[in-house]
Amino acid sequence: MNHIEGVLERIDADIDNSTDRLFDLLKIKSISTDPAFKEECRKAAEWLARELSEIGIKSSVRDTTGHPMVVGHSEADASKAGPHVLFYGHYDVQPVDPLELWETDPFEPKIVTKPDGSKIIVARGSADDKGQLLTFVEAARAWIAETGSLPLNVSVIFEGEEESGSPSLDAFLDANSKELSCDLALICDTGMWNEETPAITIMMRGLMGEQIDITASDRDLHSGHFGGAAANPIHILSSILAGLHDKTGKVTLPDFYDGVSEVPETVTAMWDGLGFTTEGFLGPVGLDVPAGENDRTALQQIWSRPTLEINGVWGGYTGAGFKTVIPSKASAKVSCRLVGDQDPEKIRSSLRKYVEDNLPADCSVEFHEHGSSASTHVDYTNPAVDHARNALTEEWGKEAALIGAGGSIPIVGDFKNKLSMDTLLIGFGLEDDQIHSPNEKYNFSSFHKGIRSWARILDALAKA
Repeated sequence: MNHIEGVLERIDADIDNSTDRLFDLLKIKSISTDPAFKEECRKAAEWLARELSEIGIKSSVRDTTGHPMVVGHSEADASKAGPHVLFYGHYDVQPVDPLELWETDPFEPKIVTKPDGSKIIVARGSADDKGQLLTFVEAARAWIAETGSLPLNVSVIFEGEEESGSPSLDAFLDANSKELSCDLALICDTGMWNEETPAITIMMRGLMGEQIDITASDRDLHSGHFGGAAANPIHILSSILAGLHDKTGKVTLPDFYDGVSEVPETVTAMWDGLGFTTEGFLGPVGLDVPAGENDRTALQQIWSRPTLEINGVWGGYTGAGFKTVIPSKASAKVSCRLVGDQDPEKIRSSLRKYVEDNLPADCSVEFHEHGSSASTHVDYTNPAVDHARNALTEEWGKEAALIGAGGSIPIVGDFKNKLSMDTLLIGFGLEDDQIHSPNEKYNFSSFHKGIRSWARILDALAKA
């Protein structure tokens, strides 16, 4: 029996109540990084556990060394078809500073009507991630209210420290791996291609960061007395950094491209049809020409290709006026965005060896690690991708795009490595949602149609 039409009608009829519930959650000041809001974070966790339990997903607040997790499970039913899914979201939010730039109280959510008649929900956390996670909760609510149960077995985990680095997450996943291991993970913390085109994020780049400190003389030197004879660490560092790329934009480190695979032509053809232009992307920031590998499009460069960027360089005198010194030390911060199966630690070792091999004998170098994470990517051939994509296309009336993301969501890698689960990244955020900034907003259509989308996706996965 096909229940989806009844579920969608119930979502539409209940949208005002769904919005009220979202507002209740948005009013909770769950700022995870500030100890002053510790009780507010617990309040948000308790609110979610209570709401989930009331609709039939038995949930509890689980203490950690930091802010608590919320874990819940629907009543297990071995007869249900489709995968057992684990939905992840986070209830914590970023600080609101600078408060004076907010047009309204960040924790007093409001619906604002724009000049074109569309509506937005303005509040801290509206898009990142309370509005997003509640799209799934409200879809589950409608399914249970309409049919008495969910169409497949569902578990949830809501975190309270995502915005402050997830310090308790690894230990929690390790301690609860058996309980949390499911067939497929679902995350709603990403975005659409545009306000009319839904998307599934199938790749997110990883990261490797390193600081390089090169020391020559044991103190700063007078450039008149020592210039020409003494090694200048800024010269040395500049030469080393310049050698990290060739004239075509490729990174020169040995074995850097190990594990980098080509994106299938069917996917790149889809990207070519998205209407992305280099001018539209770079123009607003005052640029015209892509600076990366010159045989790749700008969209490929930011989604599916690795990078090595120099994020900062310093040394010598940089104050007002002029000081004629040869500095003792010069430093740089370097980061790599990684794709495919690139190994961050292998690349770190390659970078360090390259620097050491190009260092004069009377100079020394120190390295300071700044973290690393591998890239995450979804198997294009996973049937769940097609089922979810078809469901999104049916809801939005536009073919759902398979897109990449330049940043990363580390828990996707944790789900793969610790719980052996692939993840579907489906979100309804937009580029102009101003997440982490004053006047954060979430389109009302993203909230309403996001709920409908998850209802359809659960139906599609159950029928698979």
